[in-house]
Amino acid sequence: MFKATQNKGFQITFENGNTVSIQWGPGNYCKPTDERGRGAPYEAPTEAMSWGATTVEAAAWDSDGNWHNCGGDQVKGWLTPEEVLEFMTFVANNELDKSDPFAWSDEYEDEE
Repeated sequence: MFKATQNKGFQITFENGNTVSIQWGPGNYCKPTDERGRGAPYEAPTEAMSWGATTVEAAAWDSDGNWHNCGGDQVKGWLTPEEVLEFMTFVANNELDKSDPFAWSDEYEDEE
């Protein structure tokens, strides 16, 4: 299944139940081509005929809504087209890592 998301990205749900989200709007970890960059107003992409970026943010979750651990966060930022393809291929063909991506922050809480 395909979904468009506010003229700033898309989601694809694969046969294995995993969904990938690719986003490049204001506030996403990306490099929009709009001169206002990531600081553009949130609604800016919906007011434009097209909204582009040279890099994008990606995330994934399974059919139960469990987000993929992208190595210390729930998203991977500033991905090139080649890296997006690699991530999408992984999500379409593998079980996601559902471990807590923020487990490292528990160490800091224990020190206080």
